[in-house]
Amino acid sequence: MSDRIKKMVLAVRAVFAKGAAGAGSVLRSGARAVPRPGLRSVLALCALGGAGYLLVKHPPVAKIERGNVGIRINQLSGAATVVRDGTVVLIPGVHELRQLPALDQIYKAAGSGEQPYQSVEGLALGVDLSVRYAIDPAKLAALARTLPDDIRTAVIDPAVQGVIYKVVTRYTVREIFSSKRAEIQQAIEAELKPKLAADGILLRHVTIGKITLPREYMAGMETLLAEELQTEKMRYTLELKEKQVKQTALEADADKIKREKAAEAAGNEQIIAAKAQEQAMAHVLPFKQKQIEQRRLEAEAEKTSRIKTSEGAAQARVIEATGEADSRRKLADAEAYRQEVVGKVSTAQMERDGAVISRHPLLIQKTMADKLSDKVSVIIAAPPTDGGFIGAALLGQGKGVAAPATLAAAPEGAAGAEEQ
Repeated sequence: MSDRIKKMVLAVRAVFAKGAAGAGSVLRSGARAVPRPGLRSVLALCALGGAGYLLVKHPPVAKIERGNVGIRINQLSGAATVVRDGTVVLIPGVHELRQLPALDQIYKAAGSGEQPYQSVEGLALGVDLSVRYAIDPAKLAALARTLPDDIRTAVIDPAVQGVIYKVVTRYTVREIFSSKRAEIQQAIEAELKPKLAADGILLRHVTIGKITLPREYMAGMETLLAEELQTEKMRYTLELKEKQVKQTALEADADKIKREKAAEAAGNEQIIAAKAQEQAMAHVLPFKQKQIEQRRLEAEAEKTSRIKTSEGAAQARVIEATGEADSRRKLADAEAYRQEVVGKVSTAQMERDGAVISRHPLLIQKTMADKLSDKVSVIIAAPPTDGGFIGAALLGQGKGVAAPATLAAAPEGAAGAEEQ
């Protein structure tokens, strides 16, 4: 861009120089100058056209991208001015603007799957290496003139590759893959930092990621790892068995101690219980003796009470028997007296009834009718011819003499008796 501006400036200067040289030659020849009114207009138009071309191709205003910092360099004086984010004014042909990244940048040494490095055994392997760097902000003005346009390709890549090749070849594949990874990372940082610092680049840190190993080495390593894993498994199994044996022994010892302690505690409890029982018996025995004495006295008192109760019951029974005998005797005397009086009354009544019946024989029939009144309503019977008992025929006491009889309104039971 600056070379084109310089060429255009030189072309404009040459045009003006040719115009001045032609005017001088005309004056020196002594000839009369012929006025040419269109020359100045042409020159002015050329100047305006060139200025417009310069403004279009090289505008006087430039925008600094986000995350970058701009360095405006004066082509005439060589002074450099650092400009931050925003818009910067540039004079075409005088100022040149260069933008450098102000944020940290990431550089990866090799692509995934590549194996450009070699170990101390001469085996090819790949290292996924990431380098984080940034341009020193204190040296931006000076670095703008010295750093190439493509910093990653011209500065970072050669320095990183040279350090990685040199450091990786000091270690074996196994060390690079597992045991010495942190040491390798520190060694790369230690050698790479001063190299980049000389070019005004600050090294933040180096990160080692995936290690791509040779296929044959991977197969052998897998076999070795399988054997190592088997060995480790066996070792862990033996350690586990040993720990289990120790655990069993410890558990047995603990169980033994526990049983001994339990037996000792049980013995102590029995001893304490026996002592407590002995001490309790010293108080219990007098109490038991008092209880025995109390029970004996209670038994004697109960015996005496029962004897007194039995004697009282016997006396009461004697009194009751005597009273009952007296009562029965009196009742017997009263019954005998009653029967005697009743007999006398019955005798007197029978004598009176006999006398009445002798005088009035029909009273017998009336009495019989009264007795049978609830069964027979009316009984009509002729008196016997022999002057005997009127109910003899009904009672079956007749001697073959059948007397006519008529029963009226007799119940079924009485009629049945009559038929019989």
